[in-house]
Amino acid sequence: MAKRNRKVIGYFAFIPPGEVVCTNGNACVISGSSGAMKKFIMEMDPNGQKKHIIKKTLFEEIMSGLKLGAAYAFDEESYKTFYPLARQKKISVEKADFDEMKSKGFCFFTVQFKGV
Repeated sequence: MAKRNRKVIGYFAFIPPGEVVCTNGNACVISGSSGAMKKFIMEMDPNGQKKHIIKKTLFEEIMSGLKLGAAYAFDEESYKTFYPLARQKKISVEKADFDEMKSKGFCFFTVQFKGV
């Protein structure tokens, strides 16, 4: 169990002191690689006017945030890591169809606990 909790799911970014990079729907973006996060940041801030810090995030950190009511927007790579760990922990999360989502112009799958 401890090994699962310490598993790196992906990367998030923030602007100090605490402005987290989110989607338009206010879900914290989790990318599968630091390169993917850099690409997303460039799309949001093409002139690089803000100084973003990119950090790894662990399964246990995401679970803590979900329990507090946070929403997370996973890219395909990060969700492939998160999904089986969540299912092992008996958390009811949906299997994402990224091909269908991309055909509709979406590249993130958002997870948030209901009734928190």
